Amino acid sequence: MLHANIERAAVLPGGPGPAGVFGTRRILVTGGAGFLGSHLCERLIGEGHEVICLDNFQTGQERNLRQLSGHPRFELIRHDVAEPFSVEADEIYNLACPASPPHYQADPIHTLKTSVLGALNVLELARTTGAKVFQASTSEVYGDPHMHPQPESYWGHVNPIGPRSCYDEGKRCAETLFFDYARRHDVRIKIVRIFNTYGPGMHPEDGRVVSNFIVQALKGEDITIYGDGSQTRSFCFVHDLIDGFVRLMNSGPEVTGPVNIGNPGEFTMLELASLVVDLVNSPSRVVFRPLPTDDPRQRRPDISRADAALGWKPRVQLADGLRMTISYFDALLRETATAATPYRRAHARAMA
Repeated sequence: MLHANIERAAVLPGGPGPAGVFGTRRILVTGGAGFLGSHLCERLIGEGHEVICLDNFQTGQERNLRQLSGHPRFELIRHDVAEPFSVEADEIYNLACPASPPHYQADPIHTLKTSVLGALNVLELARTTGAKVFQASTSEVYGDPHMHPQPESYWGHVNPIGPRSCYDEGKRCAETLFFDYARRHDVRIKIVRIFNTYGPGMHPEDGRVVSNFIVQALKGEDITIYGDGSQTRSFCFVHDLIDGFVRLMNSGPEVTGPVNIGNPGEFTMLELASLVVDLVNSPSRVVFRPLPTDDPRQRRPDISRADAALGWKPRVQLADGLRMTISYFDALLRETATAATPYRRAHARAMA
């Protein structure tokens, strides 16, 4: 796993560190053991802050926190955000919620509780302590959009009773709660809408298209495309996304959001599959399966607001980000020994 950890983050300092103009803060990250949460924890520790990670490990992974284990400014609390809790913090990043369709559909009622009750719990904590609170919302609030690309002013086209609704509507309700707490209780809020994100630290079985394609290519298996492959997504590398998070949290009180954070580069599933196969040099072939219910046909962020308010734009090109993600998954698959096909053994020797 050494290679994968090197790809995730630079060496983290043990001392006070450079906390910038805002000074050292005590920051709570719910869902901090997840893909995005762990990268955020590493970024905040690297900036010199104290970080409390709260996670129930329903989908979070302990391996994501290896670099932070034992760090003097890092604390881990095992707890479900849907249950009340009390933590002293200056800032709260609420990232707790399964985010891939197989994970959030596995227990849809708990997914909805995580989004709604979790939002209520962090907002109550922010109200009573005066903490600034950040909500990780999602581009799924736009549903299968009739407007393209999607600006924050678009209200969306969402099925409220479908198999994805536990996630889509849970996140929409959480945004409502955040704005009501801001209006009613003067809670300082920040809301980001996350578009498709990828990078080291993804779960190999999370069902997302990037991880699916890379793992299948590394194993020499068929690349599974749902639908005809013409549907599009926009892929943002995780380091760019986390930079957007931090910029939004550090912005002035006039910037509450929601703010789209994602890469406006748009690719079809066939284009992504072809690029992954080429980068891995895999013998995998593409096979097609029926499109899941309510799967969006297109997804692309309008990032004008992020650019104007935060000075944020993505910097990592898709091919470069995929190379780093492939290296991570290659190391992970070797460690867990889940891919013992003749091709994988040959590929492992070639990569050594």
